[in-house]
Parts: sequence; C-alpha cells; structure tokens
Amino acid sequence: MTAETDNEGFEEEPAADLSAPGPDVIRRLGRMLPSRPGVYRMIDAKGEVIYVGKARSLRNRVMNYTRLGGHTSRIAAMIAATANMEFVTTETEAEALLLEANLIKKHKPRYNVVLRDDKSFPYILIARDHRVPQLVKHRGARSRRGSYFGPFASAWAVNRTINSLQKAFLLRSCSDSVFENRTRPCLLHQIKRCSAPCTGEIDETSYLALVDEAEDFLRGRSAVMKERLAAQMQEASDKLDFELAARYRDRISAMSVVTSVQGINPETVDEADLFAIAQQAGHTCVQVFFFRAGQNWGNRAYFPRADKSLGEAEILGSFLAQFYDDKPLPPVILLSHPVEEQDLLAEAFCTRAGHRIEILVPQRGEKRSLVDHALANAHEALGRRLAESQSQSRLLDGVARVFGLDATPRRIEVFDNSHIQGAEPVGAMIVAGPEGFIKNQYRKFNMRSEAGALGDDFGMMREMLTRRFTRLLKEEAEGQASAEADVQHRPDLILIDGGQGQVSAVRAVLEDLGLHGLPVAGIAKGLERDAGREHFYLPGKESFMLDSRDPVLYYVQRLRDEAHRFAIGSHRAKRSKAIGINPLDEIPGIGPGRKKALLMAFGSAKAVSRASVGDLEKIDGISRQLAAAIYDFFHEGGK
Repeated sequence: MTAETDNEGFEEEPAADLSAPGPDVIRRLGRMLPSRPGVYRMIDAKGEVIYVGKARSLRNRVMNYTRLGGHTSRIAAMIAATANMEFVTTETEAEALLLEANLIKKHKPRYNVVLRDDKSFPYILIARDHRVPQLVKHRGARSRRGSYFGPFASAWAVNRTINSLQKAFLLRSCSDSVFENRTRPCLLHQIKRCSAPCTGEIDETSYLALVDEAEDFLRGRSAVMKERLAAQMQEASDKLDFELAARYRDRISAMSVVTSVQGINPETVDEADLFAIAQQAGHTCVQVFFFRAGQNWGNRAYFPRADKSLGEAEILGSFLAQFYDDKPLPPVILLSHPVEEQDLLAEAFCTRAGHRIEILVPQRGEKRSLVDHALANAHEALGRRLAESQSQSRLLDGVARVFGLDATPRRIEVFDNSHIQGAEPVGAMIVAGPEGFIKNQYRKFNMRSEAGALGDDFGMMREMLTRRFTRLLKEEAEGQASAEADVQHRPDLILIDGGQGQVSAVRAVLEDLGLHGLPVAGIAKGLERDAGREHFYLPGKESFMLDSRDPVLYYVQRLRDEAHRFAIGSHRAKRSKAIGINPLDEIPGIGPGRKKALLMAFGSAKAVSRASVGDLEKIDGISRQLAAAIYDFFHEGGK
C-alpha cells in the first residue's frame, strides 16, 4: 500500500491484503500494530472505506474488535464487512483526532457520523491590497490582504450587511479595474452608497478614515462610533448645515440596521460559535449560531448522517471535529450537550488554532439562554425536516405507482438540454431522491457532436445519455463508490423532457450499453403548452395524463422545471463567457495595452481581422513582426 500524500508528518503503517473473514483480518493485522496513537481505516471487499477511527493505542483499540460478544449490531456489521485495514500512526492523540476528521470528510464512510452540506461560509472582506481599500463579500481561502469579518450564516446575511455598511461608511465595492478607469462617479455615489474615491470626490486620507471606522464598527465598537456621529450631527445642525447633518443621520440609521436585524445580541458573549443538537425518530439536527463582535451573525441547520444507535455526545463530538477541519476557530465554543473526549477535542483545536480554545456547556445565565434558544431552533428545524421527508416519501411512492416501478425510487435522474438554434448547446442532468434535490450530483454536458451545432434535440439527448452511462459503467468496473454512501449509482428512474421519440432514443442508448431494465419515462406538454396538461410516455405503452390535482403531477413538474432551470442557467453562463472572449486575447504578444490600442484604432476585433499588415503596424506598440503575426492569426498565414 502506498502512503497517502495528504498525510505528511504522519507515519503510514503497512497493511496486508487479506481475504479472511472480518475478525480474522483484524486479529492478524492488530498483532503487528504498535501501541502508539494513530488512525485506522476499515475497508470492505470492494475497496471502499467503511469506517475511520482514532486511538490512543492502535494495537489495543484494534484488538478490541476481535473479542467475542459485547458489540452493538452496528459495530458487529462493520467488523463482519471488514476485508482489509490501513493505519497511520501519529505523535499524539490530538493529532490523531484531527486526522480522523480529515479522513472522514474525504472518504464519507457509511459507519461514521458524516457531516453533509459542508459549504464554505461567506465573510465580509475589507481588502487592503490596493491603495484604496475595497468592501466585498468573500468565500474560500484568505489569500487577499485585508481584514476578514465573519462567518455569516448565508450570502443573504452578508449582502444585507454590506448594503447597510455602504450606506454607513460609503466604501467602494467596485473591482480595481473599474476603479482605475472611472472618469465620473457611478450610480452608487448618486444614491449615497459610495464616497467615489475613484474620481477624487473624497481624498484618500479621509477615505482611509472611513475604512478604519468600518473596521472598528465590525469589531463591535458601534456604540462609541454612534455617539461620535451623533455629536457631529448636532454640531452640523447648530451650524445650520442641515445637508451634512442629514448625512450623519443616515449613517447612524444604517449602523442601527446592522445591529438591530441580527436578532438576539448577547451582552456577555463577544466571539463564539454555538452548537445545539436535537434527535428524533432516528434523525439528527445540529443548529449552529455565530456570534461576532457581540452580535448574532446568523445560524444554519445541519443534518449529519449517523447511525440511529448513536447518541448526542458521539454525534456532536464527531460533527465538531469535521466542522472545524477547514474553518477558523473562535476562542469560545458553546454546546447544548457534553461531547465525548471534550478535553481532547479542546486540546486538538488549540494545537490547530495556535491559541486557547474553550469548549463549554453552559448551565446558567445568558449563555444558557442562548443555548436554549438554539436548542429550540434545532428541534423546530428537525420537525420541519421530518415533515418534509414524510411528504417526500409519499410522493416517491406515488411516482413508483404512476410509472410502474418495482420499488420506491431512491434516485431519479432528469435530463434536459438548452441551445439557441444550435448556439452554445448544453445538456443538463439533475438528481432527486428521498431528501429532495441532490445538487452536488448535478452535471452539465457541453455538446461535442455535430448534433449540438445543428440543434438536433434527439442527437443531443443521445450524446448526453451515452456519456453519462458510459462513465457510470466505467466507475462500476473500477469499483468506485458514490460520494454519498446512501445514494445509489444507478438511477431507479430516468425522466426526460420529451415524447415517445426521445424515450426511444434513450432506450436505444441504454440497450447499446448493455443497461437493460432501467426505467425511462418522458414528459411533454400538450398542444396548448399548458402546465397540467402534460402527457407521459413509457416504452411500448400509450401516452397518458394524470389528474390535474394529483400531487405526483406537481412533483414531476417540479423535477422537469428544475432540470430546465439548470440547463438554461448553464447555457446562459456558457453564452456569457463566449461573449466575453475576444479573439485578440488568443494572439501571442497581445497584452491589455496593445489590445486596447488596436480596439481604439479599429473599433472591434472583427475590424482588426480585416486590416492589412501595413495598417496594423501603424498602431503604437505594434511592430512589423507583430503586425504580421496578427494578420496570420486571422488569415491562416496568408499574405
């Protein structure tokens, strides 16, 4: 076995490839292990990682699996499915805990607690990599120089806050290139959301003072700042400068909006994250609240995948380790329930963050009130999720009935395509299941065949299905597991936007690939193109319609509309990108300066393509040799 490249600093232990039953495999490997901290991976016969665990002593922990009896049904099934194991030793148990969380997020083993929907959080960035700082929304790595404020629970919360900050501090949000090329103030200055430093409406010293005020405000010093602005407003009013006084008033009002709309704003919690966990009917919800600068910056509900036998302590502990695998840590973490190995978790977080981290389970006071509030939100979110799941389950049962499926579908794939008379053709696949749309498995297909250029919908559908299921067969042959262990590879129903012709085309593709028995259905609007008058098509059967009040009809319409939305969005993005491409960008030796000079002289890239070598070399910065290269680019070397 080769060592993993992303585990630098850890010692990889060799593992034998044994075919004996689970306990025998574990026993034979366990005898060779050292009594050192580390991480172990259990692997099934297909080569899929089914469990990742950490241990203070690898030998003792692994050998515990070989004892007879005393295991839960989950652990017993995991042991029986183990065909191989891999190990990584670490210096400390805290390092092992962090590595365990990293590997769980990477492999998503079916017997671990798995954090789902792990999207990055948005931040507010005051970027200082330009002489005139910029106020922007930011996601991802903190590669730009500046001050970051967050996390915020949603892009909506960030946009709302930035909107208010623009009113309060008049900071620019335009890109550096737009800033450098402005000759007069933009609309944001006209509506009093920018001080227009781009055109000198404010000098840089005064603008930097506004930037410092904005940073102070986001760090929680809003009260002092409001008092200062109130004094300046009163002073302007006493001098009868009512226009200036009104500007100060508007800034105070905008600051008040930022602080008031955050909901609960604690007095004793300055910077902390709060986690509350609720369980019901075998499902779990973890509600996360973010507090920064004494303000509530929003919350988000998570529904981790976990075995029904696991309790709050084990689920919440594993959730925390994975949650902070790639996120900055606050100085305080508040919990609704104690977690397993809480001290070890705090030690691991301190090691990673480089500063002290407190993990607390408040019992009284304001912190306890905040936890109770988050816990109530967790129970409410879980209740809504269970109600939606029950409704979704009934709808999927109805889909099975309508389309004659043998069982309730767990994976429905819907295909659609989009183009304008063959221009920028794009195919799209969306996926739906018991928990709704599975957006991380959506796929788009840039059409490569002539069918796309001709606007041939049948040909585009054939190409799309051929590529999708050829890849599926390849992945199955290589034994690759799905990113989500509870979502099957093969769809239980293929739904396409079209009639009997499209259904026949799809069936032909599947038959050619040897995929027999995959259910296919088509949905097409009637002659009047009215929603609710759709006709459904199944192979070898007459078309039929559903009652206009049938919930299954509304559900299938939602699937069709979502595929159409995704296809249209992909097509528009591709078309916009193509519009933004200039042929001059592809010519070696043509940079932004020469490109600008050519466009200023000729007006367009098309006019440049018609120019002679003599005309081209008259432009400043264009030599005879470069003029010839430009001419050759458009004329395939002809003179």
